Parts: sequence; C-alpha cells; structure tokens
Amino acid sequence: MIPIAKPIIGNDEIQAVAEVLKSGMLAQGKVVEEFETAFVKYVGVKNAVAVGNGTISLDIALKSLGIKQGDEVIVPSFTFISTANAVLFQEAKPVFADVDARTFNINPEDVVEKITDKTKAIIAVHLFGHPFDVKEIQDICEDYNVYLIEDCAQAHGAEYEGKKVGRFGVAGCFSFYATKNMTTGEGGMITTDSDEIAKVCGLLRSHGENQKYYHTMLGYNYRMTDIQAAIGVAQLKKLGRFNEKRIRNAEYLNQHLKVSGLELPHRKKGVKHVYHQYAVTIEEGFPMSRDEFMGYLKKEGIGCAIHYPLPIHKQPLYQRLGYTDENAKCPVATALSDKILSLPVHPALTEKDLMYITETINKQIK
Repeated sequence: MIPIAKPIIGNDEIQAVAEVLKSGMLAQGKVVEEFETAFVKYVGVKNAVAVGNGTISLDIALKSLGIKQGDEVIVPSFTFISTANAVLFQEAKPVFADVDARTFNINPEDVVEKITDKTKAIIAVHLFGHPFDVKEIQDICEDYNVYLIEDCAQAHGAEYEGKKVGRFGVAGCFSFYATKNMTTGEGGMITTDSDEIAKVCGLLRSHGENQKYYHTMLGYNYRMTDIQAAIGVAQLKKLGRFNEKRIRNAEYLNQHLKVSGLELPHRKKGVKHVYHQYAVTIEEGFPMSRDEFMGYLKKEGIGCAIHYPLPIHKQPLYQRLGYTDENAKCPVATALSDKILSLPVHPALTEKDLMYITETINKQIK
C-alpha cells in the first residue's frame, strides 16, 4: 500500500533524541531554545515560542490577545476543527466564513460580510500548504481594526510574495504533528514580531512563571520537551528538501493525471505551495462517485483520504451549538466536503510510486 502520508525519520533525529536522553534533561530546556532560535531565523520573525502541539499554539495566541467571552473570531469553515475550537476555548464565538472554490482558503469577500462590531480577530488558514490571500486579509484587518492570526499548521515553508508564512499576522501558529511537512511527533510553535505577545505566550505555556516558583498569571503546562525539540531541530534542517520533493511530486501528478472530471490543485501566482495535501475534486463528468473512486484506489494499493468530510459548522459539536447552513452560510465549504479527495504527495514517494498512481488512475478512468 502506498500510504497517504509517511513521516520521514532518519539517523539525525534518532541521534539527536539519544543525546537528549543521555543528557538527563528531558523536559523544556536548552534544546527547545535552540529550536526556537532556528525557527525564528527560518521564518524571519523576532520571536518563536515552542509549545506542546498546534492546538495549544492557537489557544494561547488568542489568550495573549485578550480574546474573551462575547468576542467574535472569524474562521474558515473548511479546515481542521482545532482552528474553531481554539475560539471556543476562550468562550468566544467562532464566526464561519466561506472559502474559495479553487484554493480552498478563506474568502476575503465573505470575511467582510461576516464582520460585526464584536469581531476581534480573524484566523486565516494556509490550507493544504497554499497561502491564503494575505494582502486582502491584511487590508481587511487594518480597515476594521481586528487582529490577524495565521494558522500555518499545514504550511511550513510556504511563501507569499517571497516571504515565508508565519510573519504576516500578529501571530503565526504551527503544528508539528506526525504527518505535517516537518514533525516533532506532537508539537507547536507561535511566531510573532511582538515582544509582548511572545512574553505572554511564554508565561501561559508554563504556569505563568516568570522565574522559578514565582507565578504572575494563570498559566498552563503547555510546554514542549527537549525530546520533541531535538527532532524539530533535525527536521527543520531537512524541511526545504522535503518541501521541494513535495512540489516535484505534485508537478508530476499535475502533468500525468489525465482524467475528465478530476480537478487538480490550483496554485495562485506569487505563492509557494508546499502541498501538505494534494487535494483533487470530483467534478461533473467523472465516471464514478467519490466513494467508488476511493474503493478502487484502495483496492489497487493507493492510499487516499478526505480532508474534510464535513465543514466545521456542520460538525455535530457545532450543530449542537446552534450553527446551521442558514446562519453559517458557507455553501462552497459544504460543496467541497462532498467532492474533495487527497492523493499521496509526501516526500517518501518514489518515481515508481508516482508512475503507478497516475497510470492506475488513468488506465481505469478514461
């Protein structure tokens, strides 16, 4: 079976973890600091704060901005649920914006429609590794005096007009889950040019402690371990290579998939798409249903997955909270969830794998 995703862990990561284990310093320590310093340089920001996972990065970024009960935060409905859940953690209200039918990213025009006098922030996601329309969203945030938070969980190394994502909002939030473009197993990072936001996030991740056993605010145990950071330091050095392989794999699929009704991923001019997922859509003219196509691929040993089978506003949790198609009004997100499908694009794919994927799809579906 060709898997839909595959973490690439080599001797560098194994040796780095072994060194941490031998050191006896397993929790947050100097290796976390090393990882933060390297990530600052990589993204091009002043500060980076390492945390336990990507959801935590969103949570404490919002907390650092003072988002609270009664506030509204605009989020895309078509993404992973943690983007919206982080707003609920503040007892604030997620307001769902629709997405662009080609890039699957948050639609700036719909964002404007959803802004109210209670809107305090927009969390925009660089979905599947394709940067959102940064300039348009930045302009909206400036016009309406709201914060921009970048959800970069799927976009390590992606670029907008030559600059890496994670430096365009007041904060950028990254995930290092096992299947991301780089991994620490679990882990997250907040990037920001604001010294104040970085300071508050640093306090929040470690019980509000500004020096040993002195606590200035209510904080949490949201720390990253040196074990995780050791993997991260090694993975960050390889990220450029990993991403270039993802891009080459995507280009191969783009060139060789020749099936009517199979819409291939779109890439806007001026962006670097790093293909966390290679997401196609099943359109009119495709000779079988999505479920039939998935069954065929799996039978032939090709992994695939649906990202995502439900827009967030239609998830059972949000249905219980009173969200409906009428009050969320995200028709594109709803339609996408019925026709989207991800094919393998990860760096571990060989040329033989890519040839097999494209020939298997092309020969059966003409």
